[in-house]
Amino acid sequence: MRAEGAVYRKNALRGRLLAGAALLACTPLSAMAQTAPAQTPPPAVQDGLGPDSIYIEADQAGREGDVISATGERDRVYARFQGHTLRGRAVTYDLDQGIGTADGDVELIDPDGNAVFASHLELDSDLKAGVAVDFATRTVNGASLMAATAVRRSENVNELNYALFTPCPICDDEGNAKTPSLSIQAEKVVQDEELRAILYRNAVFKVGGVPILWTPFFAHPDPTVERASGLLVPIINYDDGRGLSVETPYLNVISPSEDWLISPQFNTRVLPFLNLQWRRRFENGTIVARGGYTYAQNFGDFDLNGDGQAESNVDFGDRTSRSYILAHGKFDPEGPWRFGFTAERTSDKTLFDRYDVIDPYQDNGLYYGDQRRLISQVYAEHQTDRSYVSVAAFSIQSLRVASFNDVTPALNQFESDGTLPLVAPLIEARWEPASAVLGGRLRLRGSAVSLYRDEYFGSPVLRPELVPTGSTVGLPGVDSRRVTGQLDWRRTFIAPVGIRYEPFVDLRTDVYSVADLPPMLGLSDETITRSRATVGLDVSYPLIRRLNDGADIIVEPLGQISVSTDPDLDPRIPIEDAQTLELDETSLFRMDRFPGYDLMEGGVRVTAGVRTTLRWAEGRKASLFLGRSMRDAEEDAFRIPIPDAPANLYDPSGLAAQTSDWVVQASFQPSDRIRGWGHATVDGSGDVRRAEMAVDGRWGRRNLATASYIVDRSNPLDGPNNRNYEFVQLAGQQFVQGNWGVAVAGIADLERDIITRSEVGVVFDDDCFRVEIGYRRDNTRVRPTGPAEGIYFRLNLATFGGSGYGSNGLR
Repeated sequence: MRAEGAVYRKNALRGRLLAGAALLACTPLSAMAQTAPAQTPPPAVQDGLGPDSIYIEADQAGREGDVISATGERDRVYARFQGHTLRGRAVTYDLDQGIGTADGDVELIDPDGNAVFASHLELDSDLKAGVAVDFATRTVNGASLMAATAVRRSENVNELNYALFTPCPICDDEGNAKTPSLSIQAEKVVQDEELRAILYRNAVFKVGGVPILWTPFFAHPDPTVERASGLLVPIINYDDGRGLSVETPYLNVISPSEDWLISPQFNTRVLPFLNLQWRRRFENGTIVARGGYTYAQNFGDFDLNGDGQAESNVDFGDRTSRSYILAHGKFDPEGPWRFGFTAERTSDKTLFDRYDVIDPYQDNGLYYGDQRRLISQVYAEHQTDRSYVSVAAFSIQSLRVASFNDVTPALNQFESDGTLPLVAPLIEARWEPASAVLGGRLRLRGSAVSLYRDEYFGSPVLRPELVPTGSTVGLPGVDSRRVTGQLDWRRTFIAPVGIRYEPFVDLRTDVYSVADLPPMLGLSDETITRSRATVGLDVSYPLIRRLNDGADIIVEPLGQISVSTDPDLDPRIPIEDAQTLELDETSLFRMDRFPGYDLMEGGVRVTAGVRTTLRWAEGRKASLFLGRSMRDAEEDAFRIPIPDAPANLYDPSGLAAQTSDWVVQASFQPSDRIRGWGHATVDGSGDVRRAEMAVDGRWGRRNLATASYIVDRSNPLDGPNNRNYEFVQLAGQQFVQGNWGVAVAGIADLERDIITRSEVGVVFDDDCFRVEIGYRRDNTRVRPTGPAEGIYFRLNLATFGGSGYGSNGLR
């Protein structure tokens, strides 16, 4: 008899045997696991059952006293209660004792879709005791836990006998059983939910099913735990200066919102180095502080005998304290204000290089330091829908090499921190009225800054007219202060044919106060005022044409004309914030194409360009932009001295001539596995001044490659101070047989005709753990230990913990 729609009253029966997330099984699981269905049914839906109701579908169902029983000969019994689903060949429930049992292909699924499988399952109504035979479960992150028997001793403790745990897949893509590449088999396993740990007795570690290690006791965090105290994967490295290096990170979790990472580095040739990290999340913010310390001599390639031959791995100098700090914090309380800080300093210019400190140059805070420069800052921001104000102060420590010593890299000369400014304060503000002004958008901007230098720094901060021809030793650094006010108005009109017109007005005033200019030029403290007024018009006309097969092409001509008063680029104004310009599609049409405020353009300008985009099936597209700008007269103030011939000037910006460089920019994505982009500036004679391009592709499930190229040819004269460069970077991995593959990476300096960095290795990766071993060489000139080569080893294990200094994971 098939009983459908039978509803019985029952005590509350809670839904799962072990804590975990989405749990799956495949057919078959293993010798210790029962046969489970390949597909897990979806979680039960809201079905209108009351809290004490149970719904049963079965071939046969009945009740004797307080015992409800049901069996299924053709199909398993289906029972639903409190959003839970239970399936089995035979199901009984004792209403009086609150004990439920199920036998034969048992499946228990809770409202979230979490499931356990067993051949026999027994639970009480409060889930304080339970028994499972041929138990199998799988967690959200793919880890599987199986046992001959499982007993729930209490609400927080589960005990498994003759168990197997693996973080690796146990089923192939077709649902067939496979030997996990990494597993732990134990006589007894205890899952303590209060400790949030899994404890093993007589544990055997297996790789590919082959035993490799036995231990009487072992423990690791519960797979459902995001963070737990314990040893992380060690970092193994080799360096000519340090020798064999092993870093052993230990994570100490204080609370869900605080932890410590203690990571000592042990080296065979030099004294140990201790890395620390502290993270704390507050109600409205986060602080992350990293630091490192050692008490040792310096080391590296050093010409000890003065014969021009550097000897490797030489310790030199006094033994002293060497350390670094990299900290940042940000807070966003209720209301329009938020604030934060960064604190970045190191005792040695080459400390990060000598000890391979992980990722020391990060972008944190309101302002960023660039590669090999550290920034310490405090800042606050106030933002509403119509206004923004920021106030900041910062200082910079440079780790850049100013002069390379090709014989003894340990004696490279570094950029002096005294030539870099202390910025205190830097204020930026803008405001827009809520309603339109003359039918358009009005924006008011303000800016103020004070900069202080301890040491003299010449070009390009000082204009060529102010650079002394004699000795500059002992000259003070130039200090400057600036206040800027700006009004920007813009309105949009669209003609019936689709042409877009945007007239604009820009008014700007700057006031500078400059002190400590070179005294031999007869200058004293100077106050300089300048203004500029601009009117202009932007025009664009996007045209679209539909092609066959759903493709289309968009051609958008762009144009701008602007008329400004003389910008009055006074040579006494230092160029602090406008030394680098990336002339591209976005900056070409700006009113002020230079970043910052110290350089500005004026006169009559005409800018034109065209953007063409081709789009076709499944989001594939390609685009090309070509544009150029013209002015009424040359602007010599944009030229700076050639480093190797200061009497001659050149234009690194591409904007000094009456016609600017051509801007060429392209991108393409012919499929979801291939994409690329490129950007170049080309002068009037067709020579490429700057270019950068990259392409990356993926094929198969894990094969990938990326290539990039960058070149700068803006300096026209060769010499020791020429900073032109040309690099090619390649990286990729190709799996050859199953989970085995090769990985390569390299950077070639085409200017010096040398491969600066290279790696080639063998990889094993099965989505459970990744092992990579190979050879690498580092020829970068900034390394104090000179060229280095050796074997590298990398290991990444699933579930057992990772290493690194990321700031994620705090709640």
